[in-house]
Amino acid sequence: MSGSTISIKGKDGAFDAYLSMPPKPGPGVVVIQEIFGVNTWVRTICDMLSRAGYVALAPDLFWRMKPRLELHPFFQEDFNLALDYYGKFNADKGVEDIQATITTLRGTKGCTGKVDTIGFCLGGSLAYLSATRTDADANSSYYGVGIEKMLGEAGKIKKPLQLHIAGADPYVPKEALAQIEGALKGKPGSDVFVYAGLDHGFARDTDPNHYNAEGAKLAHSRSLDMFKKALA
Repeated sequence: MSGSTISIKGKDGAFDAYLSMPPKPGPGVVVIQEIFGVNTWVRTICDMLSRAGYVALAPDLFWRMKPRLELHPFFQEDFNLALDYYGKFNADKGVEDIQATITTLRGTKGCTGKVDTIGFCLGGSLAYLSATRTDADANSSYYGVGIEKMLGEAGKIKKPLQLHIAGADPYVPKEALAQIEGALKGKPGSDVFVYAGLDHGFARDTDPNHYNAEGAKLAHSRSLDMFKKALA
């Protein structure tokens, strides 16, 4: 396993991405950042996935505003700055960058061709949109915000999708959760998992105020199981 930074050519220009390689060739997975950029925690997720046999690639989606931004949620100043960038972020352009990352990853030496996505917070919303707008082979979304406003695209979902939603997430109220569950209920290959009592960010082990080891382990195991089945 080794980590490095590569450049991806997108529609609007080139941007960086963190690449973590497994010991031997394997399928790919695009790791989609939170509002805090490609920071230490995002890189650890890439490294975790590469240990599981995946070629993991995390694109810098805030590059149009501030390339190589790294913020941390446990610092209030960073948190406020992240919210500012989030408010200015163009999700449509972000999805275009994700597709460029998927295409690049498929052509990367050591990647066997199949590519999935996994995203958190902002990245969770973008993982959902990746299921509706990109050619990813499977998509896993963790506590995505605003998905209830994007359900008009649910009919475009053709590949496996998981939504991991924290039951006590203040950014996903019960009404929003009910809308999401209603839209995806009975849709083949789409699963909504609710983690009772857990908060937004429960998979982020660098944040003791929100992290839940049991919930994160369960969500990751479900994601990896879906990815494995998508390869079959």
